[in-house]
Amino acid sequence: MKAKIDMFGKVAVLMGGWAAEREVSLKSGEAVLQGLLEKGVDAHALDAGRDVLDVLREQKFDRVFNILHGRGGEDGEIQGALEILKIPYTGCGVMASAISMDKLMTKRIWTGGGLPTPAFEIIDADSDFEKVVEKLGLPVIVKPAQEGSSIGMSKVNEAHQLKTAYQTAARYDDVVFAEQWVAGKEFTVAILSDQALPPIRLEANAEFYDFDAKYRSSDTRYHCPCGLDEEAEKALKTLAKTAFEVIGGRGWGRVDVMQDNVGTFWLIEVNTVPGMTDHSLVPMAARQQGLEFADLVLEILKTSSLESLDQ
Repeated sequence: MKAKIDMFGKVAVLMGGWAAEREVSLKSGEAVLQGLLEKGVDAHALDAGRDVLDVLREQKFDRVFNILHGRGGEDGEIQGALEILKIPYTGCGVMASAISMDKLMTKRIWTGGGLPTPAFEIIDADSDFEKVVEKLGLPVIVKPAQEGSSIGMSKVNEAHQLKTAYQTAARYDDVVFAEQWVAGKEFTVAILSDQALPPIRLEANAEFYDFDAKYRSSDTRYHCPCGLDEEAEKALKTLAKTAFEVIGGRGWGRVDVMQDNVGTFWLIEVNTVPGMTDHSLVPMAARQQGLEFADLVLEILKTSSLESLDQ
């Protein structure tokens, strides 16, 4: 076993960074680090600054466990740099990372692939908000196109709230869109090594699964098993796996899905570097599959590679 662990070499657990999700990434990174150390991996914490590439070279890291959430770490930037340095890394490659970080691009690709995702409308300060409501109905959810952890998102129940919701989202991104609200049950499906793990059904004491529900609240309820019958659960897992593959996903990730009141599943977004804190969902799904946290992070590390050598 020791020989197999040694094959990973010196591993940088890349965390922190400069995105809005920095604090969450630091918590995820510390948990990942402890899990890898428990398994005997020569793992080291690396809080990524703008000099991260110099540090990786100077300290002669052989491999990267990327747990940088948000921009810089989840959008293809660090992935492209690691490709140039020829350092294998966990998670999706350049293309899939860039696509999934952009919720609009993800939805367009899913739509082009014939996969179900809620209708949307791009909005800006000059938008005719009444027409947006006419097209999408109410309620809608307003999102910055490139931000994670539900940062900048607002549910809009009345037309006059749309402008304020736009202004909130615009603080985080130049591109903002309104998305048709799906009333029903919320699920998330973790993907690990081309396998969909048991889905989790979420129940938040909020209008949607927002930042507080994800990382702060102790009232959010997680159901795994998720309560679907065998046929519906199989359909959900197949849809999530297909959605991940369509955007070019590899290694590990998480797909968020809504099920409306007539039972139809709707794809919401993909997370290519999901959270790994004590509130996080991938570890929860992995436990249901029989994988404890340290086993999970080791399995993720095993998927690390270079996209340029995957062909």
